Amino acid sequence: KQWYQRRVRGLTERLQIIQPTTRMIKNMVEIKPPTMTPGFKELVEAFRSQGTEVYLVSGGFDCLIVPEAAKVDIPPTNVIANTILFDEQGNYTGFDKTKFTSENGGKARALEYLKDTFGFRRMIMFGDGMTDAEARPPAEMFVGFGGNVKREAVKEVSDYYTTSFYSILEVFQQK
Repeated sequence: KQWYQRRVRGLTERLQIIQPTTRMIKNMVEIKPPTMTPGFKELVEAFRSQGTEVYLVSGGFDCLIVPEAAKVDIPPTNVIANTILFDEQGNYTGFDKTKFTSENGGKARALEYLKDTFGFRRMIMFGDGMTDAEARPPAEMFVGFGGNVKREAVKEVSDYYTTSFYSILEVFQQK
């Protein structure tokens, strides 16, 4: 497994090996449906109640993220993720290399785009990986999240670190 991780690093190489099809993705979602992290929906609602826009910026794939985002009323226009390209038969043909998150540093570029386009003055990035932490700046704060996967390196560079969205909700309730 370690050899594989060292050998296959980039999105291009991984997708070339997997050769995903629309059928594979559909089967995967049916066999192991995505689950919402406890407290996430409530956190999104808390941000919205204060007039805050919520975006999902992910190195994952929009075909998997957009349906989950819809469950918490985040529109597809507020999801920035990679797009897998398929032909008419549902076979893999590549991925959209114009997406911010298809390259190193893409999450930071995505946040910069949001700031420039919509005039956001302050941004907070939440995430469980180093690519999330690298989005500060332009985000003013990075909240490391270890509720699904704990990474010591992420914890070390976080402005705030938590393993539960409910702990962030407590901060909202104190204000």
